[in-house]
Amino acid sequence: MDTATRTEVRQIPAQVFTMGSDRHYPEEAPARRVELDAFTIETTPVTNDRYALFVADTGYRTIAERPLDPADYPGAPAQNLQPGSLVFTPTPGPVDLRHIDQWWTWTPGACWKHPEGPGSALDGRGDHPVVHIAFEDAQAYARWAGRSLPSEAQWEAAARGGLDGAEYVWGDAPERAGQRLANYWHGRFPWRADPGYGRTTAPGSFSPNAYGLYDMAGNVWEWTTDWYTDRHDPPPSCCAPRNPHGPSMSDSFDDSQPRFRIPRKVIKGGSHLCADSYCRRYRPAARRPQMIDTGMSHIGFRCLGEPSAH
Repeated sequence: MDTATRTEVRQIPAQVFTMGSDRHYPEEAPARRVELDAFTIETTPVTNDRYALFVADTGYRTIAERPLDPADYPGAPAQNLQPGSLVFTPTPGPVDLRHIDQWWTWTPGACWKHPEGPGSALDGRGDHPVVHIAFEDAQAYARWAGRSLPSEAQWEAAARGGLDGAEYVWGDAPERAGQRLANYWHGRFPWRADPGYGRTTAPGSFSPNAYGLYDMAGNVWEWTTDWYTDRHDPPPSCCAPRNPHGPSMSDSFDDSQPRFRIPRKVIKGGSHLCADSYCRRYRPAARRPQMIDTGMSHIGFRCLGEPSAH
């Protein structure tokens, strides 16, 4: 890859910090001390323009652009086996927030270059984060760029910006009325967003954290290399684990969906669809599982500044 296409990176110092939280969603617990070596990470999520360079150079097709194998999705309707992805669709009005299928729609033809499906395009969004990216798609880009994806611990340390234990990437106080601190949902979820919200924004639309990193809260969820389990491992009694990399793949399957034996990775950071009334996960400790074969219209990624040593 031409070095001119590389994005800026920041050095994150070696540190011991408190990872996770005991005060919020159960999957964030238990909070524990973690030791990390120094590393570098990109200042922004990977954008549509940067992903387009990768695709033009390699001819790569994302998972959302490839037909699905019926054997991998027993019982799935035929229309759901066409190439496509899940697209957020605002509802006509207030709805029961327990049923996410009211605002997520499987959309044949939706992919990174057609974010809302056929007929949609990237006009005016070249500098927005790329979305509809599955884990394999992020890995492929990282290899092409001569980089790698962060671990969950690296991502969280970078997001905290040295504010150990803080609630948000900017500190402990929630955003006040009139402030613009992060691209999360402002308005009535999932049907009416305030002007300027409810969609992706170009990195730099909101202030960086103390490490100079943009969009570590909101905008798009970002992939990490760690396999997901419903709780962090308990902290050892002797010392802070150094450069942890999470559980094994076999621990990451969703026992509530035994028909779909697809492993899950941790995604971090929340997105423009995180609403305080529904999903207050635009905090550094927050985390969610994502099946590795599934991108959505609010999932992207950023890279470390160097190849992984693991």
